[in-house]
Amino acid sequence: QVTLVESGGGLVQAGGSLRLSCATSGRTFSRDGMGWFRQAPGKGREFVAAISWSGGSTYYLDSVKGRFTISRDYAKNTVYLQMNSLKPEDTAVYYCAAGSIATTWARQYDYWGQGTQVTVSS
Repeated sequence: QVTLVESGGGLVQAGGSLRLSCATSGRTFSRDGMGWFRQAPGKGREFVAAISWSGGSTYYLDSVKGRFTISRDYAKNTVYLQMNSLKPEDTAVYYCAAGSIATTWARQYDYWGQGTQVTVSS
């Protein structure tokens, strides 16, 4: 059984930081592309960041470049999203996803976590 469990969300003031974690099991983590997506109320799911199986390639939504960093720990089968300089428009439920490649397309991910809420107050 494949599981992805996100944690680390919460309420933070604008300009603050959070680090999201996504612990995976049931798959060969070292072969997976991993992604982070988010969904704000009344909006569709939006790509945020992705990292290749090797960790050598990363991809970001333009509006988070320079503020967010995706990384992975193979020993812990965990992917992280470090979020700095948070803005109210970053408020959303954040989901991690696993698939055969790292991509900005949600449809190409096979497994998803349950999501974690991030709320940024102004």
